[in-house]
Amino acid sequence: MRVRPSKLLLLIPIAFLLVFFYVPLVSILKTGLWENGFTLRHISAVLTNDYHRRVILFTIGQAVASTLLTLALGLPGAYIFARYDFPGKRVIKAVLTVPFVMPSVMVALGYILLFGKSGIITGLIGRDPGILYSWKGILLAHAFYNFPIVIRMVSSLWQRVNPHYEEAAMALGARGWTLFRKVTLPMISPAIFASAMLTFVFCFLSFSIPLIIGGYRYATIEVDIFTSIMVLLDFKTGSALAIIQILLSMGFMYLYLRALDSYAKREEQRVFRRPVPFTRRDWLSVKGLLVGVYSLIVFVFIVSPLLAVLYDSLRFSGQWSLEWYRRIFSTEYNPMFGATTLDAIRNSLTFGLATVVLSVLVALPIAYALHRWNFRGKRLFDVLVMLPLASSAITLGLGYIRVFHTTPLYFTAWIIIAAHTVIAYPFVLRAVSTSLKKIRPNLFEAALSLGAREWKAFLRVELPLALGGVIVGAIFAFAMSIAELGATYMLAKPEYTTMTVAIYKFLGARQFGSASALAVLLMAVSTLAFMVIERVGEEVW
Repeated sequence: MRVRPSKLLLLIPIAFLLVFFYVPLVSILKTGLWENGFTLRHISAVLTNDYHRRVILFTIGQAVASTLLTLALGLPGAYIFARYDFPGKRVIKAVLTVPFVMPSVMVALGYILLFGKSGIITGLIGRDPGILYSWKGILLAHAFYNFPIVIRMVSSLWQRVNPHYEEAAMALGARGWTLFRKVTLPMISPAIFASAMLTFVFCFLSFSIPLIIGGYRYATIEVDIFTSIMVLLDFKTGSALAIIQILLSMGFMYLYLRALDSYAKREEQRVFRRPVPFTRRDWLSVKGLLVGVYSLIVFVFIVSPLLAVLYDSLRFSGQWSLEWYRRIFSTEYNPMFGATTLDAIRNSLTFGLATVVLSVLVALPIAYALHRWNFRGKRLFDVLVMLPLASSAITLGLGYIRVFHTTPLYFTAWIIIAAHTVIAYPFVLRAVSTSLKKIRPNLFEAALSLGAREWKAFLRVELPLALGGVIVGAIFAFAMSIAELGATYMLAKPEYTTMTVAIYKFLGARQFGSASALAVLLMAVSTLAFMVIERVGEEVW
């Protein structure tokens, strides 16, 4: 039987995922479930331990609370972006999306500068608001991160609510809350549920924010795994915790993919609601007052941490100065061993570009297979190739240590690039898949009817039309790579320090000004990336 070349190409990304994701995953399973035979002793020890059980319950609880807070903050914004047009809308939407790819250490830094004992908000109100080093800080920081997901997904679907349905309901007497509850809400509910599930998964897998803002008192499973492995050197307990986390994540990811299917079907709606201008008269009404209050809340909790970092980077000894920028490039104030700030920038750019290339090469054949072919077990295949999205960087780092520590690959740049690719490629896959779904099938069929082979029809017809999705996915992969901390921290030699790890080390050395200056450079790169994404106009999640 002759196998088509296009199907052979699919073996390359599958082999990559097997080596750099599933083999490390199996290694973790073996460590946690095998000891002279199959055993549940380590899982049982974790589940019967009061501390670990409390950590698991807190991880789920904080993820639920963070998701609800994110929805509360994001839904009004989604409504405003979907219903109204105003000057600078595209730029504001891009800026509000930037937090999603900010390094978590930068978010922690922003919250320290705002809500710490010497923070700006603390100084304004005259007392400690009690946000830092508490569960409240974790929830707010998670909302900061995931707020863009709700804004983009829900506003995108809200714009596609066919206005004829609402007009028909209004003709039958439905108004206000009744109109929203019985007509609008059911139509946008797939976007709300999908964005909520994705937010929940990210909050469930969160590492740096609970570690830095919550401290060990509010540790999550990720922090518990990291502590067990890197501090206590207890690989059995770390693996058992990782297994519990993976099982829970798989269930959550399955729900997310089901929700994403419903979302994608509704997004095929071609009738767009035309946004109405938000006029000066609207600003002077109750509606304008509500928008103003909402904007103030978003400014304080979403935008001001970014501005606080920028402000801090430009203040030295109470004066405006670029001294912190000079110091990050000075070896005299360098807290890193074996690397300079220039090395960190070069490493971040190198890893980021390599991640882009590998992520696209891995994602493109898989996206094509999911889009073009029907085969038994397609749903399971979709879940399996998306599973890296439900696994954490710490779990991945643990698996790499177990599998590659005796190989020449260990402690090299390649192992970091592989880890970044596994983390970033699901976003490329989703961006490309979304673009392919928007292409009319008759174009591909027309190419085949004119004698083109399947792979040629894809390269000549579908790929150019899906190029926007490839570009967005590539930019997202780059942004995810330069923001990655957990796996890089566990796997990188000192000379492979990245900008994000450097910021973490500046924070550890209590050099907040230098950390802010370096974070501003990262912020500039991320903002530029999302300006391009906004220009291209494709969704990633």
